[in-house]
Amino acid sequence: MSQDQTQTIYQGKIVSLEVQEGKWEVVRHAHAVAILALRNGKMLCVRQLRRAVGAHTLEVPAGLIDDGETPEDAANRELSEETNLQGDMTLLTRFYSSPGFCDELLYVFLAENLRDAPGTPDEDEDLTIEWHDPHDVLSALRDGRELGSASTIAATLFAVQHLQQSQEQRRA
Repeated sequence: MSQDQTQTIYQGKIVSLEVQEGKWEVVRHAHAVAILALRNGKMLCVRQLRRAVGAHTLEVPAGLIDDGETPEDAANRELSEETNLQGDMTLLTRFYSSPGFCDELLYVFLAENLRDAPGTPDEDEDLTIEWHDPHDVLSALRDGRELGSASTIAATLFAVQHLQQSQEQRRA
């Protein structure tokens, strides 16, 4: 292989693996969304088995963006599929999950004005829905009592900041 070539050595359903310039391994992964849903000072979390790490993780609702779908549409779809809720979505941030080897771009949304919405989890998803105080989640992530994704950490930090700003506005 010449130095300017890219070779795909694996092509799966949601990831592919390339070798670039004969040495750089790059994972191509579908972009994804994560949703921070807040209600009465609590953040919505899902607990599920993540086979890649062999553990149940505490995460915010999340999922892949389907072909032809906007990130906002994907966020509402994933929220309804996983929790039977929808909300008014505001983009908080976007980031690469691990840019050293993967091109996955993750969009984090705040869902407000939550309302019931029909939804069915994917057949292979076994989720437990939990509502937690964001400060407790942050503490548990910090000291290792809970393990979660980077999107969960980002969403939790935004939740803590959002609640602090709300408290300051009520005091003013």
